[in-house]
Amino acid sequence: MASSSGARPPIGPYIVDFVCFERKLVVEVDGGQHAIRTGEDGKRTAWLESRGFKVIRIWNNEALQNTDGAVEYILRHLIPAPLAGAG
Repeated sequence: MASSSGARPPIGPYIVDFVCFERKLVVEVDGGQHAIRTGEDGKRTAWLESRGFKVIRIWNNEALQNTDGAVEYILRHLIPAPLAGAG
């Protein structure tokens, strides 16, 4: 996951909270202001998805109060699921 020294990485015209370029996963940790910015966030998500990124969002209070759950949620998107019938 890229985000060095507190610097948020840019992708095109947008700055994201965290990104894994290898898996093309963007993780946004959102505060309460995002509850009223759904149009702007939707436009940004659509732009990122049109370039092959998957965008997931976690509320900042969830990341702080349930860190293990937030990490688990991110890992589920980073680690590919096994193929059905494999093994």
